[in-house]
Amino acid sequence: MRVLLLAIMVMTLGGCQSHRHDPISLAENVDIPRFMGDWYVIAHIPLPPERQAWNGIERYDLNDDGSIATTFTFRLGSAEGEKKRYTPTAWVTDDPSNAVWKMQFLWPFKADFRIIWLDDDYQTTIIGRQKRDYVWVMARQPEIDEKTYQAMLNFLKQEGYELSDLRKVPQQW
Repeated sequence: MRVLLLAIMVMTLGGCQSHRHDPISLAENVDIPRFMGDWYVIAHIPLPPERQAWNGIERYDLNDDGSIATTFTFRLGSAEGEKKRYTPTAWVTDDPSNAVWKMQFLWPFKADFRIIWLDDDYQTTIIGRQKRDYVWVMARQPEIDEKTYQAMLNFLKQEGYELSDLRKVPQQW
C-alpha cells in the first residue's frame, strides 16, 4: 500500500506546483555503468514518505536486461529510527545522454527522473524532474564541502527550482 501511495504522489503532486516550462538541463553523456553504485542523499525536496529521512542512500545496479534496480534506504526520524526501503525499477529513455530515466514504483506508473548535474569524476549528482517539484542532491560520500554544495544550490536556482522546501538529509553514521 505504501508503494502505491508513493507512486501516486510522484505522478500527481507535481501538477500542483508552479514551475518553469523551459526544458530542464541534462547531464551530458552519462556512463551508466560508472553511475551505478551507492549515492548518499545530501539534500532533497522530498517525496512525502522521505520527509523525515536520515542516512539516505540511493543504490543503482544495472540489470542484465538494461533496466536499473534501484534501492533507496533510510532511517525514519533519526539515525536509529526504523529502517525504510523502497525498490523501484528504472529505465533509461534517451540516447545518447542516458540522463532521462523513467522510474517505476508500481506497475504501470512510471515517473520522470533526470540526471541534471553530474561532475566529471562521478562524485556528485543531482536528480531532478522536468516539473521541478522534487530533487535529490547526492554524493558518493556522506558529506560534501560547502563550496560544492553552494554551487549545486546555485545550479538548482538557475534551473528554476524553488529551494524553500529543500531539506538537508542528516548523515550520521
